Amino acid sequence: MIRSFLPSLRRARLQVPAPVMLLIGMFTLHTGSALAVTAFAQASPATITWLRLTWAALLLTALGGRSLWRAVREATWRQRASVVILGTASAGMMMFYSEATARIELGTATAIEFLGTLVVAVAAMRRRRELVWIAAAVAGVLCLTRPWEGELDLLGVGFALAGAVCVVFYIVLTQKVGAGFGAVHGLALTMAVGSLVTAPFGAPGAFAEPDPGLILFTLLIALLFPMVPFLLEMVALQRMTRTAYSTFSSMEPGVALVMGLVVIGQAPAPLQIVGMALVVVAGIGATRGERSGRPAVPERVRERRRAVPGEDSGPTVEPERDVAPGPVAPAGPGEGPENTPTAAAPGRAA
Repeated sequence: MIRSFLPSLRRARLQVPAPVMLLIGMFTLHTGSALAVTAFAQASPATITWLRLTWAALLLTALGGRSLWRAVREATWRQRASVVILGTASAGMMMFYSEATARIELGTATAIEFLGTLVVAVAAMRRRRELVWIAAAVAGVLCLTRPWEGELDLLGVGFALAGAVCVVFYIVLTQKVGAGFGAVHGLALTMAVGSLVTAPFGAPGAFAEPDPGLILFTLLIALLFPMVPFLLEMVALQRMTRTAYSTFSSMEPGVALVMGLVVIGQAPAPLQIVGMALVVVAGIGATRGERSGRPAVPERVRERRRAVPGEDSGPTVEPERDVAPGPVAPAGPGEGPENTPTAAAPGRAA
């Protein structure tokens, strides 16, 4: 059944436009995030996060089947190290985000974490005037948190900022892992590493007072976030141009605000709406100078990956294992510092 599912997944991903996959991923992600907030009354954010990661790892490992282990054996040490770092970054991103949303609003936590995405985008452009978008985003975050009112939860903001740091590593390494292993295999390995990393923090709470209802509920949440959105994002990142991917990703803080309102009733104040608009505009503005029409994962890199039976079919070519999307592509005709492609499509998956 699993072996027959992978070809169906491949056909589906070719039929569904990449922007649609990205939008579906955003809404499922923040629906899952909002539902996770409701579970914090029964268990700690660390326990909920560990259960979600563990469910995702188990499901994706089963989905990958035997070809997953073949891909691991054939991978280089550099590719395996990238998976470990990406899994650790993803675990930190989810753990810190959960801790933040337990203390501050969903939209505010997402906007703060989005600063990591924005910093990567602006840094890749290498133009000082692009710092205006960082300033706009910071102003937006200030409007969202309203520190002058004296009700700011500094610990929650600190967790969100820590998540923003993890986002930087997530953005850079998602390309490499997706190109080296494929979406399903790369995500299965990433989630497995994330489960192991978060186990010391979340597993004790799950085993101390096991709650079958909560465990099943975290299975539902794991499907909504991280399994489905991470998988869709990894696939979309390989098919969209950097500019398109970055622009769509800039909408995410707004999506989080909407889902926080719809699912758990976190109604924003007027000033917070203004702040969210500033963050979204900053994200879109930071992508305007990136004019590369190339996909986030170059086609030549994907063709060099050996086609794994049961996953992506393509040219069976001896892979150049050490070739992965580099930080900056060499400048070609008309590609100077003003329009050099970015290191990775800004995106997060909290």
